[in-house]
Amino acid sequence: MTTVPAQSHPSGPTVLVIAKEPVPGRVKTRLTPPFTPQEAADLAAAALADTLDVVAALPVPRRVLVLDGRPGAWLPDGFAVRPQASGTLDERIAAAFADCDGPALLLGMDTPQVTPLHLAPVLAADAWASHDAWFGGATDGGFWCLALERPDPDLVRGVPMSTPNTGAEQRARLVAAGLRVGDLPVLRDVDVAEDAAAVAARSAALGGRRFSATHAAVHRAEVR
Repeated sequence: MTTVPAQSHPSGPTVLVIAKEPVPGRVKTRLTPPFTPQEAADLAAAALADTLDVVAALPVPRRVLVLDGRPGAWLPDGFAVRPQASGTLDERIAAAFADCDGPALLLGMDTPQVTPLHLAPVLAADAWASHDAWFGGATDGGFWCLALERPDPDLVRGVPMSTPNTGAEQRARLVAAGLRVGDLPVLRDVDVAEDAAAVAARSAALGGRRFSATHAAVHRAEVR
């Protein structure tokens, strides 16, 4: 890879949130059981809303929801909505990056405990001075965030998704391409009930999060 002098991007990256419409039976199916499909969808909607609220408050020039489905009342102002491409998850992520002509930061809807502090390194004025990419690993072996100064779909396309080695393989792909990779904090994805409980506790500590309140409500329903 040819080294290109670092560029300044004072306006910040485009932020992409890749998500699925929270429809019962189509989202968070690994939460069922113990939760019902409707409860799992309610948790997904809360996680998505919390994530979008955080992104809405970031000082960035453009926010895009890359959505499988239709937007709902959980979508705040200030977002463009773009349909997800067809294909496997790596192809859908690659397509989202392909539509960006400058620095881009992509995250999913599975980490409602995310805060602006987690994303601060990518938003700093010198974010790209010594890095070409930023990577946020997940505790399950995946990743919750990927930021690229020069989005290249081939950096993602072909990486096996939803495996215990997805994060390691994605990061290795970046390094193999000659990119200088910065690491963001490791976060826990909401995949199964134990994850939901742990993330809800973390979200509750942050205050005002929909996910923690929704989890408390559906958990009370389960134990009645």
